[in-house]
Amino acid sequence: MSGCSHQTTIRAVTPRTIGCEECLQENQTWFHLRICRECGHVGCCDQSVGKHATAHFHETRHPIIEGYDPPEGWGWCYVDEVFVDLPDQTPQRGPIPRYY
Repeated sequence: MSGCSHQTTIRAVTPRTIGCEECLQENQTWFHLRICRECGHVGCCDQSVGKHATAHFHETRHPIIEGYDPPEGWGWCYVDEVFVDLPDQTPQRGPIPRYY
């Protein structure tokens, strides 16, 4: 985790939804999903119209996300703008609907 000072915020989380939380509520589509490793919020990536994972960071300041769909297992720190090694990979909750 070179260059990241937020390792202590990484938690084992349960995904709150099976797709992007906001896109599901707004009937929008997404490209890829990211999961917050502090609270389990599932949001869409910055290639998606909603950019809900980044919006979640701006609202909560939860710094670290995991590439969640398809299971990618990498981590990213929004604050330090670096990739981070995660201690584990978050299991998916059932099949995730494909919207891209």
